Amino acid sequence: MANYGFLIDQRKCIGCHACSVACKSENQVPLGVSRTWVKYVETGAFPDTRRHFQVTRCNHCANPPCVRICPVTAMYQRHDGIVEFDKDRCIGCKACLQACPYDAIYIDPESHTAAKCHYCSHRTDIGLEPACVIVCPTHAIVSGDLDNPHSEISRLVAREPVSVRKPEQGTAPKLFYIDADEVTLTPTAPAMRPTFMWADVATDQAHAIVEDFDLFALTARVNGHSNGHSNGASAPVREPVAVGASVEARGGEAYGAYAGGGRTAPGGTPIRTPQTQGMGVGSGPITTGGRVAEGMIQTAYTAQHKIPWHWPVPTYVTTKDIGAGMGMVLAAAVILGLGTISSTLAAIALFVSLVFTGITTALLVYDLDKPARFGYIVRHPQWRSWLARGAFLLMGFSLVAGLWFLLEAGTAFGWIDAGLTSTLRPWFAWLTVPLALGAASYTAFLFAQAEGRDLWQSPLLPFHMSLQAVMAGTGALLVVGVFTGLSDAVATFLLWTFGVSVVLGLLVTLFGEFGVAHASEVAARAAHSISHGRFRGLFWWGGIVLGHVVPLALLALGMFVGSAWLLILGALAAFAAVVGLLLFEYAYITAPQEIPNS
Repeated sequence: MANYGFLIDQRKCIGCHACSVACKSENQVPLGVSRTWVKYVETGAFPDTRRHFQVTRCNHCANPPCVRICPVTAMYQRHDGIVEFDKDRCIGCKACLQACPYDAIYIDPESHTAAKCHYCSHRTDIGLEPACVIVCPTHAIVSGDLDNPHSEISRLVAREPVSVRKPEQGTAPKLFYIDADEVTLTPTAPAMRPTFMWADVATDQAHAIVEDFDLFALTARVNGHSNGHSNGASAPVREPVAVGASVEARGGEAYGAYAGGGRTAPGGTPIRTPQTQGMGVGSGPITTGGRVAEGMIQTAYTAQHKIPWHWPVPTYVTTKDIGAGMGMVLAAAVILGLGTISSTLAAIALFVSLVFTGITTALLVYDLDKPARFGYIVRHPQWRSWLARGAFLLMGFSLVAGLWFLLEAGTAFGWIDAGLTSTLRPWFAWLTVPLALGAASYTAFLFAQAEGRDLWQSPLLPFHMSLQAVMAGTGALLVVGVFTGLSDAVATFLLWTFGVSVVLGLLVTLFGEFGVAHASEVAARAAHSISHGRFRGLFWWGGIVLGHVVPLALLALGMFVGSAWLLILGALAAFAAVVGLLLFEYAYITAPQEIPNS
């Protein structure tokens, strides 16, 4: 059986884009998206400059993360190593886009399904080479069987020094490059500007790119330099700054994360930027001779990629925390035997839990590009995908919570004997806890499968998301308790559980997720964007102050004024915590998507 791969000879590539045009023509690729594109990176300073070309596409990985994360096997790996997709099965969840560390997958604007380079499998199956190979005027693109020692690609890979993109991801890519420069292989090595050679940056990633670009101007403004034009201070000169100067001398906290002399972001988060063949580090200025040189490495052109997941995803994470958390905490109170829990309280709490779980499901379906195919997850589940597993966990939790709700509601209305309810309630509680915990935390494992977003690969995330569900669920129960009444034992349990979960959440966020060194440069960049970049307001004022400090202050105030106001202040604290959680989730989910992978 063949094992197909690609090789790009960068010594021969002239950047003509013939491969991109041939790919679009052969596969009817719509405008605005690309399966194959040529990236331009320029190095040096005029007149000593060089332009580097890189043909970029799907790597047809031997260990493809996009296949594992797909919930319906729409993305699959053939026996010959080609990573193929089935547009007739795809539900448009965009999880494969998050899993790909190479920005190789896109959502087709016409079919609304995932698509990418598929090695021109319709040609390969009848013995023809991919269209891009045939059209290349310099034979810079080579395709073939890597396991055949007599094939051209096998001989070139064995004879020439080759490179691959992001080998540290463990995907075992089968797209090899001869004479590739690290400034093209590493997406964050070149500086990116709001405008390319013949195109403006028009996608969601423009926010991050413009932010990086403005850091240079910030330095000059802080130091009081102007461009020398008659109009005064617009377009300030980027004055060289001594390497190793203080953060303030380099233009404040924001610039300190990217300056050549500093390898740490404000707050101590390291920015581990790769060395690029002696040309410098990261997307910031290049250090040379003790001073900072500008514009030495920059991306002149590349394909643009949209952010796959927007507001519905952080919203569904929050509503899921409320729904699953309420069921989990209520079940825990029953199991622990903490005082009297009336059927009225249990029925209302379970009803609210089911409502928020239903909102979660609605948001999941709404975010699909092919929502009518949501049932494919049930009919054609791919069990390695945590998106498929999560769907069944949500359904299992909803089923058990729904039956429990019917039992408690029937008892509250006098339709079911209270003795039967007291007998069955512990059984429902024991069934609810693992299902609610799974429904609350499965997103952490889904994010771990999204290997294109390094910040989400935190080992603390399952615990952190479970903790957030406890906080949100306990808070929602406190709100319900204001209207239904709570026994002293249950109220004490909820207030203490809520307070401890808020304290632990604050510690995990500040000292766990954002207080330790991150495993990669892109993870550190995303963390910096959240804590000190354009999301810092949502993080500090939303996630930290409103989501943690204000609730703790309200609980402290309630203890001071007495029990009469404690439950009401606890309910207000819960509302603040949930709003803060939503703001934090928005920043946490959006920021990593703004870091380019190609």
